[in-house]
Amino acid sequence: MASLTHKQDFPVPIRFIMLPPASDRIRTWAAAIGQAVPELDVVVCATRREALEALPQTRAAYGQLDPELLSAASRLEWLACYAAGPSPGYYFPQLIDSPVTVTNTRGIYNDHISCHIMAFVLAFSRGLHVYLPSQLKRKWVHDSGPPVINLPQATCVLIGVGGIGAATARQCANWEMHVVGIDPRCPQPPESVSELYRPEQLDEHIGRGDFVIVTAPQTPATQGLIDRTRLAKMKPSGVLINIGRGTTVHLDDLADALYAGTIGGAALDVFETEPLPADHRLWTAPNFLMTPHVAGEGPHLEQRRLDLLIDNARRLVRGDPLVNVVDKRNWF
Repeated sequence: MASLTHKQDFPVPIRFIMLPPASDRIRTWAAAIGQAVPELDVVVCATRREALEALPQTRAAYGQLDPELLSAASRLEWLACYAAGPSPGYYFPQLIDSPVTVTNTRGIYNDHISCHIMAFVLAFSRGLHVYLPSQLKRKWVHDSGPPVINLPQATCVLIGVGGIGAATARQCANWEMHVVGIDPRCPQPPESVSELYRPEQLDEHIGRGDFVIVTAPQTPATQGLIDRTRLAKMKPSGVLINIGRGTTVHLDDLADALYAGTIGGAALDVFETEPLPADHRLWTAPNFLMTPHVAGEGPHLEQRRLDLLIDNARRLVRGDPLVNVVDKRNWF
């Protein structure tokens, strides 16, 4: 267990631990945090035993807890989550009920993911979901290709208008699309969102979408959101795009809808089961595009994560409100 800050100038430093597993990246981050915020005593815990020994004196931590670790963390005030939407089970009942404030990394992926979404939108608007598979089959489909979706006349139903959703709305508006937002927390339509409705009104508006784009996080309310019933409410020509969380869309229901022609197409970057099983029908489904959970990839992410940690560490030291605070009961 390595302490990475100098204590001589600060006789009572605030303990900030990096929970296991340790890595070279974590050690580099810890050194950078200690350098930027010398009021902190930044400790890298390489093992669970080291974490259990350090937690009783710890006010802040980065990583993932479980009930035993949380029980040892009697002074813990802030837990920095490693992701915007962590793996299932991160928000366990004891953590939800505790006074510990959790922050996440939402906001750092907005530009990358909104561009990925627009790649899907443009692909479907110009028929690449048909032309690319035809190319691999050496098949010329000049006279039998799909109809063009004219984006200035198209409507996007955007489920989730937080950071990623708002960035996506701006991208859609750049192509003169009409954006209908669905969101439980946003009080006013963000820039480029023409209409805003509550989630309970989704069924009234999902059928308006030439594109139904899901950017919503994984919460108790969004699991299984897009199922057979909602797919049937979409336009027959409508395209579903999901880059939020895999649990939002029932894969078997989506496969049924694509093979039956219930909807015009779909594009997924996230899946209920990852990797997508090799024998799943979606691999060969008509009018389907996929990417392997890479929508968030792009430059500067590591620095953005570190900058966010440093910003919140400084806020903790000053006693200021933290940013990216999570509603623990809703996991986001």
